Amino acid sequence: MRSGKQPLYRKVNTTAHGVHHRFGGEFSAVRQRVNAGEPDQTALAMHAGQRRGLDYTPLFRFLLSRVGQPWGEVYREAAARLDRTEPIFWMVAAPGASSQDYIRTGESSYFSGLWVDDENVLRLVDASIGPASLAPFCACCTHTFNGKPFTRKYEVAAAPLTSATRRA
Repeated sequence: MRSGKQPLYRKVNTTAHGVHHRFGGEFSAVRQRVNAGEPDQTALAMHAGQRRGLDYTPLFRFLLSRVGQPWGEVYREAAARLDRTEPIFWMVAAPGASSQDYIRTGESSYFSGLWVDDENVLRLVDASIGPASLAPFCACCTHTFNGKPFTRKYEVAAAPLTSATRRA
């Protein structure tokens, strides 16, 4: 961290009872079965370098608060306050990539998609999307859009058949 400001991520308690972060030994058995007897098959990795227990919600709120500002300044400040820069591009469409109206960052957390225009200014992909325009995927969770709960109630007929692709 190069700046004296708070980081744009927070650590999540990964040892709490009942909180699961994709831990488990079941993959080691699958890996052994898949790789057994197939010498030409590429070995499946255990993904030792995965980062678990980080929540980038402060970053997403920071980016939303900077809509309409020059992208260079926003990017420099965000990068200085992060452990890595990849999470920035979960929300902001990378140059040359297609943008999404909204992204899903958790089981029921959605945020506006962002992009950088020709004048190098950070913009919302679709400003008309909000908590009232999205339908909850299920009745058991509290769905949020940019930190605000959905205003529509769960209806079987209105529920989307698939959820948005998760980015985090």
